[in-house]
Amino acid sequence: MPVFPFQCNDSLRHNRSMANIRELDVNGTRRRIDADAGRTLLSVLREDLDLTGTKYGCGEGQCAACTVLIDGQPVRSCVTMVGAVAGKRIVTIEGLAPEGKLHAMQEAFLEADAMQCGYCTAGMILGAVALLRSNPNPSDAEIVSGMNGHICRCGTYPRIVRAIHAAAGKGGRA
Repeated sequence: MPVFPFQCNDSLRHNRSMANIRELDVNGTRRRIDADAGRTLLSVLREDLDLTGTKYGCGEGQCAACTVLIDGQPVRSCVTMVGAVAGKRIVTIEGLAPEGKLHAMQEAFLEADAMQCGYCTAGMILGAVALLRSNPNPSDAEIVSGMNGHICRCGTYPRIVRAIHAAAGKGGRA
């Protein structure tokens, strides 16, 4: 199985306004913050909101460990300025399991043993959820293409593909 090669969505990357952001919609809840709009979304999620499931990997948007969903689209939070997402719906890995019930994709990753160290897993899962929203029944090639840019240093790609197929069978795009 090939590695998911590099691809980064630059559309939210370089908004460096100096205004402060007062509120974000994170995981379905309005969260009050006081953050400079030029800070990265990743730093605000982890440091200000204590949502540590989103991981810092490379800091350059190349590994996708920091992937979150912005209005349903996968975005690299380490290169996305928080000012660019004000007023948008942000979903982190914590938001996929409200009240402790795992999302179908999270269950599929566990069942397929699609993680080893687990560092990239949150970003992989959110990327996979977005993929199934746009393509509910992808082929192996469509999964590889759709997960383009997600790097698993442990090399569990075949198990990740199996997990995505399993979640697709369970309606894992919600």
